[in-house]
Amino acid sequence: MSIDRITLYLVNLRLVAPFETSFGIEHDRQCVIVRVEADGLTGWGECPAERTFGYSYETTTTVWHALKDFLIPRSLGQPIDLAATCHLGERLRGHNMARHGLEAALWDIVAQQQALSLSKALGGTRDRVAVGVSIGIQASADALIAKIEDYLAQGYGRIKIKIKPGYDLEIVKRVRERFPQLLLQVDANSAYHLPDAPLFEAMDEYGLLLIEQPFGWDDIYEHSQLQPLLKTSVCLDESIHSLGHAALALELKACRVINIKPARVSGFTESRRIHDLCQVHDIPVWCGGMLETGIGRAGNVALASLPNFTLPGDISASKRYYTEDIAEPLFVLNPDSTLSVPTTPGLGVTVNEQALHRFTERKEIFGTRIERMNTDS
Repeated sequence: MSIDRITLYLVNLRLVAPFETSFGIEHDRQCVIVRVEADGLTGWGECPAERTFGYSYETTTTVWHALKDFLIPRSLGQPIDLAATCHLGERLRGHNMARHGLEAALWDIVAQQQALSLSKALGGTRDRVAVGVSIGIQASADALIAKIEDYLAQGYGRIKIKIKPGYDLEIVKRVRERFPQLLLQVDANSAYHLPDAPLFEAMDEYGLLLIEQPFGWDDIYEHSQLQPLLKTSVCLDESIHSLGHAALALELKACRVINIKPARVSGFTESRRIHDLCQVHDIPVWCGGMLETGIGRAGNVALASLPNFTLPGDISASKRYYTEDIAEPLFVLNPDSTLSVPTTPGLGVTVNEQALHRFTERKEIFGTRIERMNTDS
């Protein structure tokens, strides 16, 4: 079985509500969808890079470039081979989100070939995965508390709040006073530096589940200086781009938890390696989210079914993000704050191609037996 055709879609979906982090405010979500066709089977992947830089140096423009000019030409006509695709990506050095989009589509096809769900193909052991909700920066503590009350009423059992300088300790204090038993964690998205350590020491008294990525996006050393000062677990996100970064973080004791986003670490294969390393060292992991469509969300849910994903992930129900998605069925929150893991072969969702067409701003087809078509719109 060889790769016959690859199609790229640049899509743009409007968010249900604006989402603010220390990087800025998002009102809609642009990403690149990858479709791979091979001997009658179709696989789908998602590159959740943003329109502009912030969380990562990768953007939808760099993703399109890496796929079109490097990964796709070297993949067309080649056998479906996950190891070879990972090796090709390593030669590219970086561009992990682009690599993930292609690899995810191949994992979808491989799972279909084996008549397995993606969860089972990856080694998943659960039929439900625990999830929480991530709440962006709000106009006031009262507005944030109202948001939390709403999400708790919907059934979410864990809340993550974004923080930034000036919107941090007092916010945490107000939330904890209102919700003394809540599973609560904070995410700084690299907004602080080592001299801010006393701020995080002060957060120790508020019983947080973890403090996510307080320091630089490429830093491990300064986090290793912070973690010994805290009772609360530091969780690394942006700093972990590969198995090597995870190994370094564990060796330096820079964290006690790792957030695995498959797009950030180049795909499901590298995600499993990091998962396995952390499991050996008794370091819990959880699956982060990047406001994915149903395509990316299905992949995240499958990954989070692996045994060492023991903390609730940022993989909320579909309606949390979009009024209309491009994949069906939608993910719905169960009463126990979980999402059900798809069980049908492959990714477990079906792409609504009419919706995909409506949200597509650019499309390009690459094939072995057809003329390449550019259908920018």
